[in-house]
Amino acid sequence: MKEYRRLTADEISVLESQMCSAADWNDVEVSEGFLPEYVWTTRFSGRVKLGKFTRVFEMPGGIRKHSGVYHTTLHNVSVGDDCYIENVKNYIANYDIGHDSFIENVDIILTDGRSSFGNGVEVSVLNETGGREVMIHDRLSAHQAYFMALYRHRPELVSALKKVVSDYVESVSSETGTIAPNSTIVDAGYIKNVRIGEYCKIEGTARLKNGSINSNRFAPVHVGVGVIGDDFIISSGSSVEDRATISRCFIGQSCHIGHTYSASDSLFFSNCHGENGEACAIFAGPFTVTHHKSTLLIAGMFSFMNAGSGSNQSNHMYKLGPIHQGIMERGAKTSSDSYLLWPAKVGAFSLVMGRHVTHQDTSDLPFSYLIENQNTSYIFPGVNLRSVGTIRDAQKWPKRDKRTDPDRLDCINYNLLSPYTIQKMLNAREILLNLIKVSGETSEQYSYQSAKIKNSSLKKGLHFYDLAINKFLGNSLIKRLETVSDGNIEAIRERLRPDTETGRGQWVDISGLIAPKSEIEAVIDEIVSGRLSTVEAINDRFVRIHACYYTYEWTWAYDRIIEYYGLDPENITVDDIIAIAEKWKESVVTLDRMVYEDAKKEFSLSAMTSFGADGDNDQKNRDFEEVRGGFFESNTFVRAVLDHIRVKTALGDEFLARMKK
Repeated sequence: MKEYRRLTADEISVLESQMCSAADWNDVEVSEGFLPEYVWTTRFSGRVKLGKFTRVFEMPGGIRKHSGVYHTTLHNVSVGDDCYIENVKNYIANYDIGHDSFIENVDIILTDGRSSFGNGVEVSVLNETGGREVMIHDRLSAHQAYFMALYRHRPELVSALKKVVSDYVESVSSETGTIAPNSTIVDAGYIKNVRIGEYCKIEGTARLKNGSINSNRFAPVHVGVGVIGDDFIISSGSSVEDRATISRCFIGQSCHIGHTYSASDSLFFSNCHGENGEACAIFAGPFTVTHHKSTLLIAGMFSFMNAGSGSNQSNHMYKLGPIHQGIMERGAKTSSDSYLLWPAKVGAFSLVMGRHVTHQDTSDLPFSYLIENQNTSYIFPGVNLRSVGTIRDAQKWPKRDKRTDPDRLDCINYNLLSPYTIQKMLNAREILLNLIKVSGETSEQYSYQSAKIKNSSLKKGLHFYDLAINKFLGNSLIKRLETVSDGNIEAIRERLRPDTETGRGQWVDISGLIAPKSEIEAVIDEIVSGRLSTVEAINDRFVRIHACYYTYEWTWAYDRIIEYYGLDPENITVDDIIAIAEKWKESVVTLDRMVYEDAKKEFSLSAMTSFGADGDNDQKNRDFEEVRGGFFESNTFVRAVLDHIRVKTALGDEFLARMKK
């Protein structure tokens, strides 16, 4: 505990000669080593504590500024060692300022009354009129928010979560704000009831009111020029820049909001990126990205999503107001000028093109195209499995995880193929086969969920889904048997048996966390019963589920292998294992070849249009080569696809040889 003492008569005399004044000098205390010559033109009122001032700040351009307090009014303020505070136009009131902080040219910084600093603010996500409110707080994870927003059919869960969050809110509420050590606040306007974490930089901000900026030394936060924030939480590693406006928003870890982006009543979780456009009442799960000025995201749930320019949704239909919501499952994206009339639900890793007004639900047809043609919505099932863009997205997301904070709030599973997506493909196969059964194999097109599926698209979709299912189940099998040295069937059967019963049945995607529904139900029961009674305990429970993903995955995959290939678990033979591995090898190579052919389109003659603007074809080729990175075969991604084919072929050959021993 730092010790303070009262000012001496000589120190008071020096301060007064430097145009300082106090309502009562007895209420001003200083630490040992305090030198009054670094306090000028400052007024004190209430209880004030000052540290020592020995540091010199090195500024850009070579300017040096000695720590101290200059041209400022302080009321009930504690100033740590080696701070620099100058030109506070109004005053600083009811704040603890950490050591080595730099505050210059601000209007006002105050805490007025007891504040929770943005914790406990209710965000009307998805439904603007209310009904799915999420109470934001410093430790909010995407998975907690998912429960609070979407599990309204479990009122006892929502009530228990509100109690947990309310307890946390009470624990962080105070009549004194905090500016943590090594913070910087310069050229800022109005700051009221804002708690500021260490190493935070606030530069040129217009207004911040009722919020927490959870910066730390591992993942500093930057709030930039012209930003307006009301009722907010900004998590570690994030930046809010360039006249962005956030109102009743949670900004998750390592997000970027900038270029005049406007967001209200919205949640943004890890690694989201919003620029130029607008968001209203959205639940933006991890890696939701929107760059374009004409893009509106409204009343929707997204994750791993990229919004094309001019993407738009409607949530009112001019009837009972903005009550409709929509869900785009993980990896779904929109093309330029797309439109969706809520309510609607788009399947995982699907692409939306055109205008859709008939409330499709394609959640059981993942990896599809949803395309409008002459006011009719067409579904192309599974076609995104062969898209080079889908594979590139899956590879880039882990690389673009910018979180440097070791304390990560969101558990993110990046797997393209998982029990969650494969179970949907199994459902898709059943749906497509039933359409053929009902309407006949020769029908030109089939009707599904207010949309049309062409005959050729349906048959291709079945093929794509079979390839992906074989790939996933084969992957799981080969990985499971990697420690088995030969085709000893008893050793194989023993190794195939799951390590746990957990994982059977349905799987869900809880905004980035892929998990068995049984485990999610167990978490809910623990929250309702009070066994998980703090926000930290709930987050830790999600972390444990996430860590067991591959153990649970094998339990699910084993059941599907038995079911999909029609095997008897007690009488599996080596020939059965070999047959599955050969299907896996064929499926992997076939899918990779499709991706390879799709990538080749990027190097076609039509793709070279506009290259080599003032020359002949030879110049066009050289220009294209310089800009796009060489010939097709030397492209980094193409080489990676070819390497993947070679590696997986070798792995399959080695596995088959081992099983045939």
